[in-house]
Amino acid sequence: MTHLEELVRSPFARLNTLLEDTPPGATPLNFSLGEPHTVLPPFVQPVLEEHLAAFGKYPPIRGIPALREAIGGWMARRYPALEGTVDPEMHILPLNGSREGLFSAIFPARARKSHVADPVVLIPNPFYQVYAAAAAVAGTEPVFLPSGPQSGFLPDLDAIDETILRRTVALYLCSPSNPEGAVASRDYLAKAIALARRHDFLLFADECYSEIYCDAAPPGALDVAHACTGSLANVLSFQSLSKRSGLPGLRSGFIAGDPDFIEAYFRFRNVACPQVPIPIQHVSAAAWADEAHVEAGRAFYRANFEAADSILQGRYGHAQPPGGFFLWLNMADFGGGEAAAKTLWKGCGVKVLPGTYLTKPQSRQANPGLDFVRLALVHDEETTREGLARIVATLG
Repeated sequence: MTHLEELVRSPFARLNTLLEDTPPGATPLNFSLGEPHTVLPPFVQPVLEEHLAAFGKYPPIRGIPALREAIGGWMARRYPALEGTVDPEMHILPLNGSREGLFSAIFPARARKSHVADPVVLIPNPFYQVYAAAAAVAGTEPVFLPSGPQSGFLPDLDAIDETILRRTVALYLCSPSNPEGAVASRDYLAKAIALARRHDFLLFADECYSEIYCDAAPPGALDVAHACTGSLANVLSFQSLSKRSGLPGLRSGFIAGDPDFIEAYFRFRNVACPQVPIPIQHVSAAAWADEAHVEAGRAFYRANFEAADSILQGRYGHAQPPGGFFLWLNMADFGGGEAAAKTLWKGCGVKVLPGTYLTKPQSRQANPGLDFVRLALVHDEETTREGLARIVATLG
């Protein structure tokens, strides 16, 4: 196995290997995969059928105007201070889902700092594997920032060495974070933006879980950037319909922010990246224009978190996260994440993801995922209750 393969090995492939010789103790329930099981929004089929013939055309590189305008309209509604600031022509590009953008954007990010001989990409730890894949393939050094309970499950920005910051090409920051559900405050985002501008790197704000929350809507990086200086410089937001709209198979998202980078990224995408098919763009425009199905999705997840609260009752360090749809449970009393995952699969057929499959061992520090497992609350409430009850009955 090469260094790259080891760095970005699929956590789900690792989980299958871990459990392959262990039969499930009951009818399997998969809580390891973050694939939403919400109801398909009603507008998807009619809009798709209306525009089926456009599958016969190459999509425009910048996306159809209706999509960019719908995205701009959503941003203005979600972050009122951005109304009149985000120009669909200058600040927005459609993506084949946020993952595609989070990977491919690193190449023009690296190019804008070509004078740096030993470039660095900063990555929270735990992390989404695409961040590390992008850093490795772009020829940069991934530097993993511990994001454990001591720092509120977000990187400690004050602990980053100045010599590292001077070499930094980009900082990936996920809020609400996957898997912990931590939300970066406005002050935290302002600090991250100030660092990016002081050292001229890009803040890649992965905000694909921003619309899944129980109480307060999480702040957005572009909103904070504009509030700080009236500028979107050095800040990019990545969004997706996979989580917000429960449409992971649509493969549709966007990047918005720093207009200079958006223009450079447009030129790169024009020759190197897949475009969103025109019928999918029309469905996406309808999705960004509609909030009813999004609120229905939030109600779906609220019910699941209420079920988790009532069944777990604080076990395994559980506390309702402010955002996202994951539980990040401490299994130190059961031998850690891998041991607990095997115990649950063998004992009650519940599949969970060991935390070490989402983390990298830190130099001179313990692996921040060693004791944890991740559960995705993406099923209906009845299935969620059954799965959590099985876990409690098995572990106690």
